[in-house]
Formats: sequence, C-alpha cells, structure tokens
Amino acid sequence: MKIIMVGEGAFGHKHLDALKNIEDVEVVSIAGGVEESTKATAEKYGIAHWTLDLQEALAQPDVEAAIITSPTPIHARQAIEVMKAGKHVMVEIPMADSLADAQAVCDVQKETGLVAMAGHTRRFNPSHQYLNKKFRAGELSIQQMDVQTYFFRRKNLNALGQPRSWTDHLLWHHACHTVDLFAYQTGEEIVDVMAMQGPKHTELGIAMDMSIGMKTTSGALCTLSLSFNNDGPLGTFFRYICDNGTYIARYDDLVDGKENPIDVSKVDVSMNGIELQDREFIAAIREGREPNASVNQALIAMKVLDRIEKALGE
Repeated sequence: MKIIMVGEGAFGHKHLDALKNIEDVEVVSIAGGVEESTKATAEKYGIAHWTLDLQEALAQPDVEAAIITSPTPIHARQAIEVMKAGKHVMVEIPMADSLADAQAVCDVQKETGLVAMAGHTRRFNPSHQYLNKKFRAGELSIQQMDVQTYFFRRKNLNALGQPRSWTDHLLWHHACHTVDLFAYQTGEEIVDVMAMQGPKHTELGIAMDMSIGMKTTSGALCTLSLSFNNDGPLGTFFRYICDNGTYIARYDDLVDGKENPIDVSKVDVSMNGIELQDREFIAAIREGREPNASVNQALIAMKVLDRIEKALGE
C-alpha cells in the first residue's frame, strides 16, 4: 500500500518510525510545511519524493491514503482535501479545532465512503487496551478516572524543542485525548460537564491551566487537570478507580493502585501505540470497514469539547 505523510514535525517522525514495522506499506511522498525540514525528513527516512504541495503528493502514482500530522489549524481542511482526492485519511488528534470543522470532516467521509480515522492513540496503547477488555467483559466498572496532563510549555515550541508556527491548545488538543478515552472506556454518553481555566498567557493568548469535570449516564466521573506550567514529569497519567480495583496507566506501562506492575506485553502485536493505531488504519482500508477511532466515533468527543468551551465562556 502506497501512502503519503502530511507534515514533517515530531509526530510525522513517530508515524514514519512506526510504519517501518508494518509489512507491505510504502511511504512514497511527504508533504511538509517548511522546505528545509521536509527535505531533511525525506532524506532521513529514504522517501524518494517530497513537496510543500499536498496535491502534488496525492498525485504520486498509486497513492491510496494519507496520514496527516500537520499543524492543528489545518487538520480539517487537509483531511477534506485528501478525501475529495479519493484517498483514505488518518488525521492526527484533534481532527479539528472546532465542532463545525469536525462535522464537515464527517460529512465528507459519509459522502465519499472512504476510511477516515482520527489519531486517538490512547485507544490503542496496550495499557488502556488491557483495561478496555476488562470493561467490555464486565469484570471492571469505572467509578472515576483521575487524569493529569502536564507539560512545561511557556514558549511556543514543539515536542522536538523547535519553534512552532501555530499555538497548541489545552482544550482542543490535549483534553481531546481524555474526553474520547473516557467515553470509549465507559461506553456511555457524557451527560454533564464543568470547567475552569486559569489566566491566559500574555503572548500566546491561551489558558495555561485548566480543570475539567465530566459525568456519564451511570454516574462515572472523570476529573482532568491540564497545565502548560508544570515543571516536572511531562505527559498524561491516568488513574482508573474502579469497583474492583485501581489501575494507573502511564503511556504503555500499567500498574495497580499499589504500584505493582502489570504485564501488558501480550495485549497486542506491539507495545507501540502509534504503530497499533497505524495498523488499524491500514487494516480498515484493506478490509473495507470502519476503523476503531473513525472520525464519526471521534465526533462524540468534539461535541463534548464544544460544550466545555461554551462552559468556559469562550
């Protein structure tokens, strides 16, 4: 299967590393935003063609699909452009930074019938997969998810420490992961939300701290704390408080409430959540089915984010 990568930044590299492990997949072009870094990425990964023009990349012979890892503000526009060109698409999280744009992506997917997937990696991390199997089997029930998403990002830099041409967002990007995961793991509708945010950064114009609360139909709670001000361990840490045990997930590691390790190495064919996400995308195309984390499934989280934004008075 011939695919193209859209975006040459940190997450583009993560996907390119992951795709090396998947058989019969070839990245034939990379469409980037900055000439120097796009060329360097193409050379690093041995990609024969690179361009700053998405249409040129899509026009390469026999291209079937695209993975979008470009800046958040252009995710929706590029996803629509890819589908209108007749190609399947996976768009990294968030698929849009507004409900209206997310709905537009879903509308085009329905019009074209193509596979369109959002990059909700948490669904595929072995730690969360391990618990999802127990939830689906009725062995566990979530009482509360306590989640911390912490970064130290007082300057507009990406995950590689390079300057960004756009501004990241705690709500539409980082909270999106947890909102989707909470709905996915409980299998229930989120019926109530509340939110507060701290002062906005004088230069970036975004809130640097945020607190979000959610509740599902059964009364399961999610308490989410987010910060760009945390000078300490970075990333997202999930505490699942259940009716029959407590579990803490740190990316692909899982421990119980007393910090005893749980082996999740046999949950799936890889311990790399990005690789498992990419495998699902490719399998869905080959099998002609809706993928886990399709854009239509992801729209649930976008609707909740829109409610939260309104609750914040934005």
